[in-house]
Amino acid sequence: MYASRVVGLAVLAAVSVIAPAHAQQFVQQTSTRFPVQAEYTNQSTVVDIDNDGDLDIVWANGQGYSTQGAALAVRVYVNNGAGVFADETSTRATGITGWYRGVEAGDVDRDGDWDLILANDFNKRPQILINNGSGVFADQTTTRLPVTTMSSARAQFGDVDNDGDLDLVFCNNGTTRFGSGQPQLYLNNGAGVFTATSGYLPVGNVGEQMDILFLDIDNDLDLDIMLGTRASSPNQSRLWKNDGTGRYTNIATFPSDFSSYSYDAGDIDGDGDLDLIGINAGSSSTELLLRNNGTGTAWTNISTSITPNPAIDDNDSRFFDIDMDGDLDMVIGSLGARDRIYLNSGLGVFTESTTLMAAVSDATIDVKVADFDNDKRFDIITAQGESGAFQNKIYMNTTGPIDNRAPRVVAMEQVAPATPAAAQSVRANIADDMTSDRGFHDKGVTLNYTVNGGATQTAPMPWSGNNQWRGVVPVQAIGAVVVYWVTATDWAGNLGTGASKTYTVPTPFDPADLDRNGVVNGADLGLLLGAWGPGSGPADLDRNGEVNGADLGLMLGSWSV
Repeated sequence: MYASRVVGLAVLAAVSVIAPAHAQQFVQQTSTRFPVQAEYTNQSTVVDIDNDGDLDIVWANGQGYSTQGAALAVRVYVNNGAGVFADETSTRATGITGWYRGVEAGDVDRDGDWDLILANDFNKRPQILINNGSGVFADQTTTRLPVTTMSSARAQFGDVDNDGDLDLVFCNNGTTRFGSGQPQLYLNNGAGVFTATSGYLPVGNVGEQMDILFLDIDNDLDLDIMLGTRASSPNQSRLWKNDGTGRYTNIATFPSDFSSYSYDAGDIDGDGDLDLIGINAGSSSTELLLRNNGTGTAWTNISTSITPNPAIDDNDSRFFDIDMDGDLDMVIGSLGARDRIYLNSGLGVFTESTTLMAAVSDATIDVKVADFDNDKRFDIITAQGESGAFQNKIYMNTTGPIDNRAPRVVAMEQVAPATPAAAQSVRANIADDMTSDRGFHDKGVTLNYTVNGGATQTAPMPWSGNNQWRGVVPVQAIGAVVVYWVTATDWAGNLGTGASKTYTVPTPFDPADLDRNGVVNGADLGLLLGAWGPGSGPADLDRNGEVNGADLGLMLGSWSV
C-alpha cells in the first residue's frame, strides 16, 4: 500500500514460503475459517457488529496502488462464535463500494451499537455507515458528513472536546495519496452529524499521510494525535498536543522519522505511559521505537532494542502479551517478507522468536490481534493487498496461555465541580494486554459511585477514543460527598478495578465573586477591570462577548463589603 514495491513482489502471486509447523503457537487456519477471496485489502477493523458476544471483521478494500482501479465492496465477515467467518457483505453492507484505505468503528449516535467510517482514496468523499443495531449498515454520508473530497489513508474516532460524543480526524493528501494536504477534523453535534473545523489542527499541508491515531501521550485525559507520514523531512510525521478543547499544537521536540507507514502505541516498559513504534520510520526502512518520558515532550530512540531490526518493507504492527508474562510483545506485518513475532524482556527490549509462527512470505498490509474463538487467547489476522493472491489470513493461538490478567486503570479524572447543579464527567485511560487504534476489546467499562456513603450506583462508560472511556455522575445535592471508581472487563472476562477518588458538590457562588473567596469586593473589581474590553470569560458577567460597564453594574449590585 505504501512505498514503491518493485523487487520480489511478483512472485507472491504464485508462491508463499511456509516453514514446517513445529512448536507453533500461532497456526494458520485460513482455509477452514475464512471465505476464499481475491480482493485488494488495505486495512481492517475488529468489532462485534451485531452485539452477539463475538468479534467480527470489516475489511477496507479498494483496487489500485497509485492509479485508481476498480471500486470494491467494504467486506463484512461475521463470526459464528467459534472463530469461523461467513461473508455477509451482500446483506449487511448492500451495494457499498469504494476505494477504501481505512475503516474504523465507533458509536457516533450513542445508540449502543458500532457504526463505521470509511477513508476513501483517489479524491473521493469519506463514507459513514450507520448500524441498525443488528449489524446491518446504511450509508448515511449525505446527511452526516460535510461535502468534502480527499485522498485519505486513514480515519479515526475520538472525543476531542470532552462533550461525550465521538469526533472524526482524517488523513488528507489532497487529490492523490502521494500528494499533500491539510488533515481534517470533524466535530460531532451529539447526534452523529459532523461539521468540518478550521483552526483546530495546526495549519499547513503535510505530505503523504499514511496513518493517524488518537492517543493520550501524557495521561492528562485528553486525546492527542499522532500523524504518520511517508514523506521525508521537512514533511515528516507529527505529534499534536490537545489543549483540552480539541485544539491542537505541534510538539516540536518529537523526533524526526523517515518513511513511516504506520504507528502503534503501547506501554512497552510498564511505566504507565504510551510508547510508540513507527513501522519503516527508522533509518533505511527499519522500525523506529520511541520511549516516552511520561509527558510526551521527550522521546528516546531505542530502536536498537529490536533484534533483529531488518531494513525491509514492513507495513504494520500490534503490541500484545503473547506469553502472559505482564509485558507487551509484538507482531510486525511485512510485504514481500515473512511476518515476525518479537518477545519483550519486560523493559522494552524485543527479540524475535522464529518458532511461534510459520514463516509465510506474503503481502501483509495490516495486522490485527483479537480473541476470535473466545478461548481467551489472542489470535492474529493479516490484510493482504497490492500483490499476491489477496487472500486475507488468520492465525489461531492454539497453545498459548489464556489471558488471566485484568485491565488496569492507568489514569482517572479528578472531578473538581465548578457549579453545584451539574453532572460530572469522568474519563479514564485503561490498559489491557493488547493494543489497537481502539484500545482493547472490552466487555463493559463502568463508572461506580457512592453518595454520602450510600449504596454503590453505576453509570456506563462508553468508549471515547483509543484507550479512553468516559462516564457521567448525575447531578447530586449541594454538599454531597461522592466517591467514584472505574471497573473494566476485558474480552476474556477479567475484571479490573481502579483506585477511588472523591469530590464534594459545592455550594452556589455568585458569578461576580471572580476569585471564589465567598465575597464580592475590591479584589473582584480588580479582576474585572483587568479583563476590560472585548472577549469572553468569567468577568463577562452578562455573556455578551465584552467586559464593560454593564458587567461593572452587575458586580456592584452583588457587592458584599
